[in-house]
Amino acid sequence: MTTRPSKLSVLHVVDSLEFGGLERVVTDLAIEQQARNHAVAVFSINDTTGFSEELRAAGIDVIVGHKKKPFDLQVLKILRREAKQRGVQIVHAHNFTPNYYSATALLGAWNMPALVGTCHDMGARLANRKLRIMYRWSVTRTQGLAMVGQQVHDRYVESGMVPARKVTTVLNGIPVERFTSTPQRQAQARAKLGLNPDDLVIGCVGRLVDLKNHALLLQVMPALVQRHPRLKLVIVGYGELEEALHAQTKALGIAQQVTITGKRSDVADLLPAFDVFALPSKTEGLSIALLEACATGLAVVASAVGGNPEIVHDGQTGLLVPSQDAPALQHALDRLLGDAPLRASLSAQARDWVRQNASVAALADAYDHFYQQALQRR
Repeated sequence: MTTRPSKLSVLHVVDSLEFGGLERVVTDLAIEQQARNHAVAVFSINDTTGFSEELRAAGIDVIVGHKKKPFDLQVLKILRREAKQRGVQIVHAHNFTPNYYSATALLGAWNMPALVGTCHDMGARLANRKLRIMYRWSVTRTQGLAMVGQQVHDRYVESGMVPARKVTTVLNGIPVERFTSTPQRQAQARAKLGLNPDDLVIGCVGRLVDLKNHALLLQVMPALVQRHPRLKLVIVGYGELEEALHAQTKALGIAQQVTITGKRSDVADLLPAFDVFALPSKTEGLSIALLEACATGLAVVASAVGGNPEIVHDGQTGLLVPSQDAPALQHALDRLLGDAPLRASLSAQARDWVRQNASVAALADAYDHFYQQALQRR
């Protein structure tokens, strides 16, 4: 029998808790850690709603820093105070700004907590020189860094952004029991989205930003609709490109076939509506949306970027296509839409892989071990 580590006091630090993959995994991890009797709180640097309600409902305190300016000393003061008053042993920063805020807040601190960080993506934002300098400094004061996939690990280490001796790989995880597809759940999900029972549905989940590349998905839709007249596309998400994407659907003459839902907190209940899941991103870490789609039992087409090939083994747990390749994306989607047995085979293998390798229980186990190593380094 595995012996659970002793209770720890953990403070997660995030930019915000608005709906997104990073925020989803932090929420699920915090809830699992709370269930394991760790004392857990989440600190959001910026004003936020999003997953705050779900965390508080689980008995987890959410502290908001109310950031007002680029480097806000008041946020540092609140973060330092909360860590001290709670007797925090582990400050767990998620991505770059939280890492350097945490490192700064802990300078000269009382009984020093261990600072650990997780890199959730391939680091595109580190092209910003100021952010890169601040993050690299904070790494020198960080006891351990977790990378959400092997591709992410290799990117940071080979670029010299982080020293290999501080780095480990911790695959993202999800509460797999939340994601199942039954005829009843499919019918309920389609009713929510205004879809017909006999529609053929492609789904996509992600913020409406350039890196998620929804425009490419819309670009291939007219040809797919010609071959599959009952085809519908549902994009679950919100963001800065929402108006532009709506305009693109009208320009392409597919506005009647495309639904853009806006902000939703019920993604697990919507996924069963889909027959195929598409993720045409230009870059990814280890996508939570992709893990959730696989756990639901959806056939997947994803771009071969970042951590996607660690989840989607081409021809086994889904289909991979080159990034930015519209003909390849169209061909892969057309292939799955026209072959129900292939969809069933790929989705079953994807569901099994996620349940064996990417559960939230496995994630919490890995972080328990990671925290103990960081405490020893401290």
